[in-house]
Amino acid sequence: MTASKQCDIIDLSKERKSKEMEKFVLVIDTETANSVEQPLPYDFGWAVVDTETGEIMEERSFVVAEIFLDSDLMSSAYFAEKIPMYWDDLKAGKRVMKTLVNIRKILWADMKKYSIFKVGAYNMGFDKRASRNDIRFITGSWLKWFFPYKTEYFCIWHMACTSFLNTPEYVNFAKTHGFVSDAGNIQTSAECAYRYLKNDENFTESHTGLEDVKIEVEIMMNCLKTGDESMKDTIYSACWMNVQRKRKEMELCEVFA
Repeated sequence: MTASKQCDIIDLSKERKSKEMEKFVLVIDTETANSVEQPLPYDFGWAVVDTETGEIMEERSFVVAEIFLDSDLMSSAYFAEKIPMYWDDLKAGKRVMKTLVNIRKILWADMKKYSIFKVGAYNMGFDKRASRNDIRFITGSWLKWFFPYKTEYFCIWHMACTSFLNTPEYVNFAKTHGFVSDAGNIQTSAECAYRYLKNDENFTESHTGLEDVKIEVEIMMNCLKTGDESMKDTIYSACWMNVQRKRKEMELCEVFA
């Protein structure tokens, strides 16, 4: 199937008439096997979110049959120890196993239903690349793109790093609780961001698709509620540097106080 033929299936851009359609967005998270350089998702979780209220309109949790049933690939999964838990969840109906093409069809249908044009994640650059890798790997590049033509992307990580994480309050919270990397950088993961929002330094991220999506939705809504005009939402892998600069500013102020 050619790229243009794929676009004929559903071109969301043709239906976009006003910014009111951005009332709904889709927040997604993937858990992957294979290498960091070539991640292949075995777990897709997403939620359709009303950005005005934070209400989750739809939530999905899918296990990718082609990846999950490949024992060689799954042995490389970063959270391979969770495989038995996935089987338990599948048996209980908490998650559903489907082929990636069918998962993609359901995602497109959700976007169509709610007139969604924007898809985001905490580190959207990774999830976008991983999703593209999966569809090309599984279909032998018969399908090249996971998301609909002209989908727009936003990164909740960048939003957080240019709003509430980029504050003295967060920097002090991270330093107090030791959320600092070996290189001396303030950590800006979704887990740390959520710990700060909930004032719970012991919170541990699930590292499963839908469960992580739910905390990312809360982080996103907090970012939107700040009303910070300097907040950015583009994909930018070095967004964590904003928080490091804030820390340096604070340290300089202390020196020259």
